Amino acid sequence: MSIPQHVTKAHATGNDFVVYLDREGRFEPTPEEVRFLTDRHFGIGGDGLIRLAHPRDVSDLSEAQVADCEANGVEWFMDYRNADGSLAEMCGNGTRAITLFAQREGLFDGDVFRLGTRAGVKTLTSLGGVDGLGTHVFRVEMGQWRIGEVDAYEVTIPGTPGAARGTFVDMGNPHVVAVVEDAFSTLPTVEALDLAVKPVVSPVIESDQNVEFVRIDDIDDDAAGLGEATMRVNERGCGETLSCGTGLCATAVTLRAKTGVAHWLITVRGGTLRVDVGDADVTLTGDATIVGDVTLADGTL
Repeated sequence: MSIPQHVTKAHATGNDFVVYLDREGRFEPTPEEVRFLTDRHFGIGGDGLIRLAHPRDVSDLSEAQVADCEANGVEWFMDYRNADGSLAEMCGNGTRAITLFAQREGLFDGDVFRLGTRAGVKTLTSLGGVDGLGTHVFRVEMGQWRIGEVDAYEVTIPGTPGAARGTFVDMGNPHVVAVVEDAFSTLPTVEALDLAVKPVVSPVIESDQNVEFVRIDDIDDDAAGLGEATMRVNERGCGETLSCGTGLCATAVTLRAKTGVAHWLITVRGGTLRVDVGDADVTLTGDATIVGDVTLADGTL
C-alpha cells in the first residue's frame, strides 16, 4: 500500500482534498489509490489528493525543480493529484488547504510558509480571520500569469444552446475564461449552466484546460477599483468543482484585461475570495478548513 493508514480531509472554499504528510518519502500514491480515495461513494471523496513531502521524495520532479526548491529554502512540496489520478501542476485552493494542514502539524513557524509546487515556489501568509472571507484565511502569492488574445476562443457546452467568447490564461496550468450574460454571450445565466458536461473550446488548445464561466456583478466607481463577480468552473481531471484557485486568478486576469479593474471579490459555489492582479503577478486570498482525520481500515487498499 502506498498510502499511510491515517489521512485528513480538508477543503478550501469547497474545493476538497484528501491530504497527508509523508515525512520519510514512503507513500507516493498510485493513480488507482488516488481514484479510490477521492471517490465520493467508495472512498473518502475529494476533488484531488495532496501528499505533503520533501521535494527530493517526489519522483516526477527534475533536478532543476528540486534545486529551485532548495535554493528558495523550501522544505515541503505539494504533490497534488487530480481525482482521476493524473498529476497537476498547481492548485491555488490546494495550497491553502495544505498550508493549514502544515500549520496544524507544526511544520513551520510564524505566519509565512514557502511551498513547492510543480508550477514553482509559492509563498503563503496566514491572515487569521478576515470579515467576509473566513476564519482561517491565507494570502497566496500565485506568481506570474500569461494571457492570450482576449476573446479569441469560442466556448460551448454540449447539450446547451448558445456560445460565449473565451480568453486563454496560463497560471502554471491552462485556463479558458468565458464572460457570460454580456453582449457577446448567448449562453444561459451562470447559475443555469450544465457544467457536469465538459465544455468545448474552439479552436482546440493543444493541452486540456480548465474552463471558467464568469458574470460581472458590480464595479465600484471609487479609486480602489474593486469589482465583484460570480464564477463557476469545470476543472480538468474532476469536472465541476465548488472552487478553483488558479481559475479564480485566471478569471481576475481576464476581467482586468476587459475592464481595467485589477481587484476582484469573486463568489464561487464554495464561498467568496479576493484576487488582486499586478502587472507581473497575482495574489489569491481565501479560507481553508480541516474537516477531520480518517483512519483507513485494514484491507481498504
